[in-house]
Amino acid sequence: MIRNVLLSAAAILVFSPTVAMADDGFTELFNGRDLSGWINPPGSEWIVEDGVIALKREPDGQIRDHVYLWTEEQYGDFILELEFKVPERANSGVFIRTADIKNPVDTGLEIQVSNSYGRDVLTRGGTAGAVYDCQAPSANPIKKPGQWNKIRITCNGNVVQVELNGEQIIDMNLDRWTEPNKNPDGTSNKFSTPIKDFARVGHIGLQDHGRPVWYRNIRVKQLSE
Repeated sequence: MIRNVLLSAAAILVFSPTVAMADDGFTELFNGRDLSGWINPPGSEWIVEDGVIALKREPDGQIRDHVYLWTEEQYGDFILELEFKVPERANSGVFIRTADIKNPVDTGLEIQVSNSYGRDVLTRGGTAGAVYDCQAPSANPIKKPGQWNKIRITCNGNVVQVELNGEQIIDMNLDRWTEPNKNPDGTSNKFSTPIKDFARVGHIGLQDHGRPVWYRNIRVKQLSE
């Protein structure tokens, strides 16, 4: 009898309308209707319209750490897939494994979301798919502004990989970042804690950097408990 009750409870959890798991093991993080499962801080301008998460803000380029959009759950080893769209001038980011959502820029890694279409120079800051201030992508396959892009981020232990529109552009070994404020190639970064010592479990977040941005089809597949 107890076993049947437990199985029934498990079934309710799996088939909850806000936690839909696909046959491939992915769980939807955004249901297309509202921000269930997300921490949406007071004063934020994240909304849901037409099945899309949109940041409807007058563009001023100002970073607003206190109104990022965060998953309620924390994730360690996982594959994250989502689509994003940016205008001509854009700046946002996908934060991963963020330990302290009140201090995201110092406790999480940011995968850059920006309009870098057509740029030949690849940077650690302004190129789409970069691990911000740590590693530039190997290519710049972002589409023209106003078109949807698909990004796939894999975190597995000390390895972070990023694919943008089907092309792998980041293969990063976190354990190589052994010094504060320094990248393995000798360039400086803003992190006072070596990246190898960053938390390997944390929140997934979407950045408000003072410019409009759109996200959809957000889903995650956990690779470990």
